[in-house]
Order: sequence, then C-alpha cells, then structure tokens
Amino acid sequence: MYIKQVIKRYGILSLVFLATLQSCKKSRSDIGAVLFKETKNKVFKKVDSAAYYKVFSEMLATSKDSLSSPQLIENFYKQNNYEPYFIVNFVPKEQLRHLAERYSQASSHGLNPEYFHYSEIKTLTDKIYGKKNIKTKEEAYRDIARLELLTASSLISYSTTLQYGLVNPRKIFARYYMKTEKPDSSFYKKVFAITDLISFLDEVQPKDPSYIKLQEALNNNFVYAGLSPQETKKVIALNLERLRWKNKPATDRYVWVNIADYTLKYVEDGKTNLSMKVCVGKGPDQEPELADYDESEGAVRPHNHQTPQLNSEIYNVQVNPVWNIPESIAKGEIVDHVRKDQYYLANNNIDVYRNGKKVDNDNIDWSEISDGTYSFKQAPGDDNALGKIKFQFLNASNVYLHDTPAQAPFMLDVRAVSHGCVRLEKPLDFARALFGDGEKYNLVKKEVAESTPTSRDIALSEKVPIYLDYVTCFVDDNGQIQI
Repeated sequence: MYIKQVIKRYGILSLVFLATLQSCKKSRSDIGAVLFKETKNKVFKKVDSAAYYKVFSEMLATSKDSLSSPQLIENFYKQNNYEPYFIVNFVPKEQLRHLAERYSQASSHGLNPEYFHYSEIKTLTDKIYGKKNIKTKEEAYRDIARLELLTASSLISYSTTLQYGLVNPRKIFARYYMKTEKPDSSFYKKVFAITDLISFLDEVQPKDPSYIKLQEALNNNFVYAGLSPQETKKVIALNLERLRWKNKPATDRYVWVNIADYTLKYVEDGKTNLSMKVCVGKGPDQEPELADYDESEGAVRPHNHQTPQLNSEIYNVQVNPVWNIPESIAKGEIVDHVRKDQYYLANNNIDVYRNGKKVDNDNIDWSEISDGTYSFKQAPGDDNALGKIKFQFLNASNVYLHDTPAQAPFMLDVRAVSHGCVRLEKPLDFARALFGDGEKYNLVKKEVAESTPTSRDIALSEKVPIYLDYVTCFVDDNGQIQI
C-alpha cells in the first residue's frame, strides 16, 4: 500500500530511489541454513538471524575487555551488520575444527594453548558440529555468538604472537634498546580477510631455519647436556619467543654480539667471515634467563654494568682513544684508588679536570671532594683501558666495542667482566673486516704502532649495522643447538 502511495505522489523516480537504497544494504546470511546443512541439527532450522544479531551485539558489548584488539573487532562487526564471518565461512567442510587442532599444538612453540582459548573453542566447536548437542534456539544464539567472538579474538592473538611475539621485550628488560617491529592495523585486518583458514595458519608459522630447528627440538623432547629436561624446555621456549621478536638483521652485512655467549660475529652475505671472544658487562649472576626471569612478574631484573641490548651502526674507529671515564666509575672506583695510592693517577696516565680545564691533582684534598666535582680522562697509551682501538656507534647507553690491555679474561669461560662496553679479543682483525684491505686499514695499523700515540678518528666509508643481542639458546654455523 505504501509503495502505491509513493508512486502516486512522487512518481516512478521515487520507486527507483527506494530500490537503490535497498540494494545498498549488505545482504545478510541465512545462518541457520548454513549450520543445518553442515550439522543436520534441526534446531538450526529455527534460528532467526535478526534474533542472533541482537544476542551477538549484546555479547560483543559485554565481552570487549577479554578480547584481543577489541576496537578492531567491534568496528568490523558493526560495519558488517554483525554477520558471523567465521561461522558462515568456516563451519562448512569442518574447516573450523582445524583451528582448535592448531591451537592444541601451541606447546610446540613453547606457548600455552590456553593463551588462545583452546579449551573453550574446542568445546564450542564440538558442540556446534554435533547433531543433537544444541537443544534450543537460545542456546544456539549464545554458542554461535561466543564461538564467533573467540575465533576472531584468538586468530588475532595467535597470528600476532607467532609473527611478533607474545610479550613486549621492553617490559621485561630494563636495558633493551633494539628497534623491534610491532604489528600495524593492516596486519590485524588480515584476519578478517581470511578465505582459507588452513593456509592462513600455515602462513603465520615462523619460517626462520633456527626457529624450526628449536621447535623440532622442543617437540622431540631434546635434552641439552648438563641441563634437566625441564631446564632445556624452558630455555628453548624463551628463545623461541626471542626469535619471534622482529629485531633481527635485515641486511647482508652486519656485526652480531651475543652477550650471553660472549662472542662476536662479522657476517657478510649470510656467512660468518670473522668470529671472536668478547668480554661484556659484569653482574653477580651469569644465567639471567634461568635465575632472573620471573614468570609471575614477567621481568628480568637488571644488574649494574650489564651490557644493554641494542642495535645501531658502526660509523667510526678511534685509534689510540682517550678514555673519558664515566662519572659512575670515577666516584665508585677512581677516587677510592687515589685515596689509597697518591701515585695512582700518574701511574695510570689519568688527568684530572674541573669545569673542563685540566688541574694539578697534587693540590686536591681527595678526602673532602664531593661527587661530580672533578672529571677524569685517561690519555692514549699501552695502559689505556680502551686499548688501541675503539669502535663507535650511536646509542643512549654510551657503550662501544674496544680493544683492551687486560687479556687474561679472554681465557675465562664466563667473560662478564666489563662496565658495560664490549671488549674485543681481536680488534685489528675486526678493523680489517670493517675497512677491508686498503688505505684506511693501513692507516689504522700504522697509528696503532706509534710509540707516541695520538688519538685519531677514521670514518668508515659505509656504516655497518651492529646488534648487541642476548640469546641463551641458538643454532650454530654447524646446525647444532647451543645453550
């Protein structure tokens, strides 16, 4: 009747306009028909889509706090008239069963399946596929809505965890400054564009060879010599998480320092062209992954002088460096030495400065000075704490790689002895790797050998990426797992 009145009053153009408005509305699925066809449960034939949409919208509103990316999920369903995207698309051919099956295998990644609501999704999936499990329409509405929400939320968290990690490393390491990529909105939105569920789950599986090797070891109950099965499992799980963090080298040429293993590698075109021992920042406990990682608090407590985790670019080599002694070392060590030995400064070639000007330390009453009054610099020479070469890269912690006159620590298995910088076993070899044979490297060798050393900066023609990382379990160049 209404349409006849519209035609009579406004003509055929109005009818065309009304038809256009109707066509602009997104069509809605017959949810009940889809589910009945797959399960043969007659209750689904009674399902009213409009009644379901009401239940779903209410459940979405009350469940947001428990969802991953709740705003993204809410926006998607609002824009799509609360259509059950995953139920309609993946209940057919029992595709949705693969989701619970995949979550059940999360332990192969060192992850708890319950992070992804495995038990509840498995229960709801089995219930929906059962021919007589759901008895009433009201029960159907609730279960369909709950499974739809859990599927959306868990796919977001599962894909994000495998591709970017479960935890934010900055929240568990006090001295973590590595550039670490995080997912953006386009990554999250891929979940709502899935057309093949199994292919998507396969796609988010990490492909890194080291990750796969550690994953296989975890699945095969590998036990590392000297560790218990439980300790081995924990270390592998922690390092699988580390491998999921997107902070790895993306260039063919880079320097990688493993703080935990006290080693440096110079890598070019995927091959390790140089490796050496290093000494790193000291702490009272050298097994922080096992001793300091508190799962209840999710935190690694930092030790004083720990070498920070960071990435930067080596841009400069300083030959015969001057050591500007940090205030923390000056007040904690240098002043105490001077109070005990009046010749300490002269014997160690250390000059004293006040307000940027060099002063005569014989006129200083060391018993009465306060912190920060004086600064200290050690001149170039054989006894300089930085040795003959310092390799510089920008970082907020003011650490660098350097030579050292203290060679004995390189004979130790545990080489956590520095104030935070990284001491190199073979600094000249490292300089050669960075510069290559030629004029600049020859200049480095010449300056190092000078009997009256003068500090000199020599810039790299091309900056070289450097990563100071902390990895307690890795696959070595021979394909063997090391812990």
